[in-house]
Formats: sequence, structure tokens, C-alpha cells
Amino acid sequence: MRIALDTNFLVCAEGINDPVRRDLARGIAPRLPAGETFVPVQVLGELFRVLTGKGGYDTATARATILNLRDIHFSLETTQQSLHAAMDLACDHQLSIWDAIIICVAADAGCRLLLSEDMHDGFVWRGLTIVNPFAAKRNPLLEAALS
Repeated sequence: MRIALDTNFLVCAEGINDPVRRDLARGIAPRLPAGETFVPVQVLGELFRVLTGKGGYDTATARATILNLRDIHFSLETTQQSLHAAMDLACDHQLSIWDAIIICVAADAGCRLLLSEDMHDGFVWRGLTIVNPFAAKRNPLLEAALS
């Protein structure tokens, strides 16, 4: 099962937010299916911004972190087609354009899940389901992917 990761999941895994979410993210990350986990380039850019801002990383350390993530997970490019679909999605569902781009590139890559704490948990679009990995009750699709 293909899975895409949102910025907030990676921020938590880096330990920038609270220790409970850090531990949850670090418990999930190594169990994600090898070769089936993706990170949109949009997410990598957002993560760099958070690491160098709130995270207090210097730019070289943030860069190394991003490159390491890119080496571990496949990255997903934003295309003209995905941007156009994202604008439609943002208009139709009142999403931010940045969230809509992440959703579109993940759906275009055939991802079944998008792990995100701050998007609409349970929202389904073109076969992609947004799942809050920190929810009290784990989504059955995520549970299946981790087993």
C-alpha cells in the first residue's frame, strides 16, 4: 500500500513538537512499507522552513535532514497537471492550495493513505484517504499498512 507523508508527521518525527507525538511518529515511521512511502516535494520545502524556524536547525543541518528523507522515501514532484487539479480541489472543498497540492500529487502517485494530523481526517479523494496517525483510535487502513 502506497503512503504519503505530510509535513506535520515529519515535524513530529524530528521531535520538534511534543514528546508524545514524537514517540508516536517514530514508532510508525520504521513500520511504513519499504519502497511504498512517498514525500511530496511541497512537504520537503515546508519541512525545511519549519526546521530552520521553529526547530532552530541551521540551514546545513536542515538540508542534510531533507536530503536524508529524500533518500529514504520517494519524492513526488508537483506538475502542471497536479497544480491545476489542486486548484479545482481547493475551490471545491475549501482547502488551502498547499494542502491540495500535497493531496493531488499523492493521489497521482497512487497513494492510498496520506498521513496528516492537520488535514481533514477521513477525507477521501480519488482513492486517497487522509488519516491522522495520532488519532486515539488508529484507522484500519493505517493499521493494515503497519502490519
